[in-house]
Amino acid sequence: MLLDGILQDLSVNCHSIDKLVLLEVRQLDLIEETRQNIDKISEHVEEAKKLYSIILSAPIPEPKTKDDLEQLMTEIKKRANNVRNKLKSMERHIEEDEVRSSADLRIRKSQHSVLSRKFVEVMTKYNEAQVDFRERSKGRIQRQLEITGKKTTDEELEEMLESGNPAIFTSGIIDSQISKQALSEIEGRHKDIVRLESSIKELHDMFVDIAMLVENQGEMLDNIELNVMHTVDHVEKAREETKRAMKYQGQARKKLIIIIVVVMVLLGILALIIGLSVGLK
Repeated sequence: MLLDGILQDLSVNCHSIDKLVLLEVRQLDLIEETRQNIDKISEHVEEAKKLYSIILSAPIPEPKTKDDLEQLMTEIKKRANNVRNKLKSMERHIEEDEVRSSADLRIRKSQHSVLSRKFVEVMTKYNEAQVDFRERSKGRIQRQLEITGKKTTDEELEEMLESGNPAIFTSGIIDSQISKQALSEIEGRHKDIVRLESSIKELHDMFVDIAMLVENQGEMLDNIELNVMHTVDHVEKAREETKRAMKYQGQARKKLIIIIVVVMVLLGILALIIGLSVGLK
């Protein structure tokens, strides 16, 4: 019966260990998959920058170039949403495992923090590239309007872009070969900006969500650091107290031995005195 109980306990413990190992493996896979997705987004951002430059350098960009950029932006959005969901899932698991050791919690929190910050860094570069492309496209529109004899201020140009109607400025342009080319570029650049702004708006909420997550991590990591430091302090204090206790225990043992020896000597002397007294009688 005793052996059966031991075997049953071992089986339960092994099952629990297997579950913990499986959970850790899944967490590691999740971390690695997230890291690879962030790296892939970074590569896509660099490719998008190149396509932005190609589109800006050509008066009338090739349709294929714009299609490639559109596909790239869709892929970035897809992967970015995937990364955000995984980061939030990791955060939930960390919050659920607060009962685990501080050291383990700190490691997992640090991994999550590194991935989150890297993700924000990559998405910030993407956002900067988009804003730069918008400003340069707007500059091209302004120059083409000047070619046709239309001078506009930045405020007026922004009004046109926000309205989504380039006809505000293009209506009345003199019909000439130069003006037709300028008009075609103006309309093309305007469409590029409208498409770009749609992408920026779609990513805005996600970007703010993750940026706030990273901002909050600073305080959370500080709290974990404080808990770890307190744990270390408690361990050190316990270690010192143990040393003192062992020292006192050793001293007490020595005193006890001395007392026993003295008592034995006294008993021996007393026995000797009694023996001599009996002999004399």
